[in-house]
Amino acid sequence: MLERTYIEDVTDESDGKHTTIAGHVHDRRDLGGVVFLVVRDRTGTMQVVAKEETPVGPDRIRDLGREDVVQVRGTVAATEQAPGGVELVPESLSVISAAEKAPPIEVAKDVDADRSTRLDNRHLDVRRPEVRAIFSLRSTLVAAMTEWFRAESFEEVDTPTLSAAGAEGGAELFPVVYYEQEAFLSQSPQLYKQLLVAAGFDRLFEVGHAFRAEAFGTSRHVSEIAMFDVELGYVEDHHDVMDVQEESLRYTLRQAAESAERELEQLNASLSVPEEPFPRLTFEEALEILESEYGHVPDDPTDLDSSGEQLLGEHFAERGHPAIFVVGYPEEKFYYRQDVPGDDIASRKFDLLYRGLELSSGGQREHDVDRLRAVMEDQGVDPADFEFYLESFNYGVPPHGGYGLGIDRLVKQVAGLDNVTEAILFPRTPDRLTP
Repeated sequence: MLERTYIEDVTDESDGKHTTIAGHVHDRRDLGGVVFLVVRDRTGTMQVVAKEETPVGPDRIRDLGREDVVQVRGTVAATEQAPGGVELVPESLSVISAAEKAPPIEVAKDVDADRSTRLDNRHLDVRRPEVRAIFSLRSTLVAAMTEWFRAESFEEVDTPTLSAAGAEGGAELFPVVYYEQEAFLSQSPQLYKQLLVAAGFDRLFEVGHAFRAEAFGTSRHVSEIAMFDVELGYVEDHHDVMDVQEESLRYTLRQAAESAERELEQLNASLSVPEEPFPRLTFEEALEILESEYGHVPDDPTDLDSSGEQLLGEHFAERGHPAIFVVGYPEEKFYYRQDVPGDDIASRKFDLLYRGLELSSGGQREHDVDRLRAVMEDQGVDPADFEFYLESFNYGVPPHGGYGLGIDRLVKQVAGLDNVTEAILFPRTPDRLTP
């Protein structure tokens, strides 16, 4: 490995010590007899001060191009005038890789470029510290969530991306050529998660991707989605599933608040960690709040629209609750437990809203194979298309439930981004397949 110290590790305690940093030429300021070079690595930026009397003089710095990759060795000097409180007095400088041309978008300065141009040049866009911070934050969030589930004895699994049928069916499937068979990109690992619970994997999670062939034009949707999926067996009801969702999310947000302070500051983002229990309101209660408080009635009487979610988010944020559950959606997918005698809700399906956006859907599943087949037939789903799934229910399946959380949406909400594509390194939308 090339000799270097990450910039974030060079502090005022390093005053007077020799160190070597390496990274891209981020910026340069020429004051005549003094030239300031700003070097950027993945942890931050550091100022290098070249004077006529230093071993590396101003002319050497002037010869550098924007985004050249350099290695600089020198003496650390603590000074309040320098960004970060330290600067480097250079003793040697080498160009590891010279940039062939000036970048088409501005990396160092706060110059706006439209989202499409930035995504076309994503490899340059993510060099901007405020964009890079999004993906450091994302890494922290996923690592923290994974840490919680491992500590709670959940096993990580890996389900297929290719399948013979979708979990939800319809026109939202991407067909693929799979030898001489019909196949599709996975909409969700839902059916496979249930197969695994039936097989004895009663506490499992998966970090994977799902695909939705929707013709959308919103700031909340993409065609390829990163998901954190969870399933657990031997539940009493959907509340057990919500308990897991609540505890894991609270831990994840708390860890991000502690470990990603620099990234949140770069993004000017305030992180809401829900310390109180998440309110759990029924679907009917949600509709009542929307109509009575805001005069809003969703067009679809069986679902909340994006405006409804946002209004509910505002309603509960004012009361100190950034996260809420809405429980009991009517007319749900066949795999949800629904129309249970004695229940005062239509189904045991819930959505989790965080800051007014749906982050996850989940609930208790139907584990009775006869009821499952009946619901499928009532919904016009041919059980013959799902025999591989239904077969597992013939050998004893514990009551179970789970959910799928959208990682991209979680990052969007935590970072305070306007569009979910900002939270994805290389987003896939109906009009974007490259880079």
